[in-house]
Formats: sequence, structure tokens, C-alpha cells
Amino acid sequence: MSRKLPDNLTKEVQNKLKNYQKEDIIFTKHAEIQALVRDVDLEDVRKNILNPERLAFATKQESNKFREKYDCYFPYSKHLCHRYIITINRKIIIVTIIKINRDWQKTIG
Repeated sequence: MSRKLPDNLTKEVQNKLKNYQKEDIIFTKHAEIQALVRDVDLEDVRKNILNPERLAFATKQESNKFREKYDCYFPYSKHLCHRYIITINRKIIIVTIIKINRDWQKTIG
């Protein structure tokens, strides 16, 4: 039995992210801690969000009706990828940050 791949909303998310500025990005305390533990520079996260050309895969996650929630993959190489869970309404809230050190393409499909 094959599983259905989630819809890839990369272009849609890229277009949404381009409407925001640096001051519109908010990190949850959890995301800040995860970035520290996983050795991810928050400035790299900001750059990826504000310049989403690196975004390779994005899917929508269940959320409340007041904000949209996405699971986003920003690859650096075949074996290194940053994964961010973000919510978007008037601001971009980085909920969590995950650093993937393996063949990340297998994670999404």
C-alpha cells in the first residue's frame, strides 16, 4: 500500500514569505532552545525566511482558523537540511527548528 505524499506548497509559501520583513519574524522560546541545541544560527533562519529561494518543500499543517501553519525544508546539501515549523498571520512565528543531517529527501517522500 503506497502512502499519499502531501501537497508541495513551496511556491505558495515562497510568495507569502516574500511579503515580510526581518522585524516580522518571531522565534518561540522552544525554537530558540532547539536552535542552540542543534547548532543552528538564528540569523541563517531569518535569511532563509526572508529570501526563500532555498525552500525546497513545504506542506500545510493543521492549525486554527486565525493562522496558517507550514512544515518547511531548506536544504544546504544532499545530507544537510534545516526544517522549520512556522505559522503565518500578521507575523511569521518560528515554532521549531530541526537540523537534519542525513539524506533529507527520504524524510519527505
